[in-house]
Amino acid sequence: MNIGNTQAELILFFTLYGITGVVSLLAALYLMLRRSNAIAPGVTPPLRLRRWTSSFFAVATLAHVWWLLFYIYSGDVNSVSYLVIVMLDCVLLFSSFAGMLLAMLQDRRRPVWPALVTMIPFVALWGALMVYPSKLIEQITAVYLVLLGLLFTVHMIFAIRQYGRWLNDNYADLENKKVWLCQAVALGCMLMFVLYVLATNIILIWLIHIIELVLVGLLLWRVETLPQLDSISMVEASTSTPDAPTLTPDIDDPSPLISTIDLAQIEQLLTERCVNTQLYLQHDLTVQQLAQSIGTNRFYLSQYFSRQGITYNTYINNLRINHFITRYQELTAAGQSIGAQQLSRESGYRSYSTFSMAFKQRTGQAVRVWTRESVE
Repeated sequence: MNIGNTQAELILFFTLYGITGVVSLLAALYLMLRRSNAIAPGVTPPLRLRRWTSSFFAVATLAHVWWLLFYIYSGDVNSVSYLVIVMLDCVLLFSSFAGMLLAMLQDRRRPVWPALVTMIPFVALWGALMVYPSKLIEQITAVYLVLLGLLFTVHMIFAIRQYGRWLNDNYADLENKKVWLCQAVALGCMLMFVLYVLATNIILIWLIHIIELVLVGLLLWRVETLPQLDSISMVEASTSTPDAPTLTPDIDDPSPLISTIDLAQIEQLLTERCVNTQLYLQHDLTVQQLAQSIGTNRFYLSQYFSRQGITYNTYINNLRINHFITRYQELTAAGQSIGAQQLSRESGYRSYSTFSMAFKQRTGQAVRVWTRESVE
């Protein structure tokens, strides 16, 4: 890696290098020491995610320090110290990075120890390389790291899809709950690492450090805005027994608990206690809350939606969009004007962008197009 030949290039590089290191350090200290949420004060993020992200930032800071010391006092890429630093980089950064991404998925608690186990062969190969320098061992180690990265990426793709299905089955409001950005972060970090290793142009190296600053900001935003969700293992939910419901009905509700999947009865209760009462207009209404309101549990209600070929999120969104359409037509017929954004909030949506996507999915038209045609 050529970091620059002139004194001016070296000064600029180490200035940017120092900034990225300091920003990572400040981000790590902020997540470790500050208990309140500065970016989204009304959101309580998962503590596990906060700790893993703080660890990742701390490791990134340490990497900046030991690489700086290496180039100041040695700079010999053929030395044992160079190999030790590379090994520390790979093991610590990959482990903390994996823990951070897995902590974003709240459908169930995914262990990090498999990621640590997969690093054992790498450490063994790298140790052999330090004792017996060999081009073959170096190539095998590089191939193993690439395969490990690909395997983890594939695992994350399936895990994120599973998490997305869990969200649709349990939450009506998905604003800031989706974590598709995990994929962008993973690809960004992998790209940054490859470019950093292969880069020979000083401008490209500067760009990589700027990307690092963007990633730090992105991760901080994700940690601060991702709310703590009530997680339940999908496996546990699927193996629940009718004799052991997870929820009980309201104590003021005299109706008995539904312990069997009676589709007609559940449909009637949904009409009475969700549609007629407009319970669906409640922000952040979960399938657990809806199940409790009709006297059953989350498992049976989810089974009902599954048999209807829809998800809980689809069910609630359809009710909300129908409510919006009905109210808009009523107000228009009465000669009253109301903005689509205001009416979307009254229809149960916190975010207009979320409402817009749900509306287009439900009607096949954009909100602006539909409202214009309705007036005509």
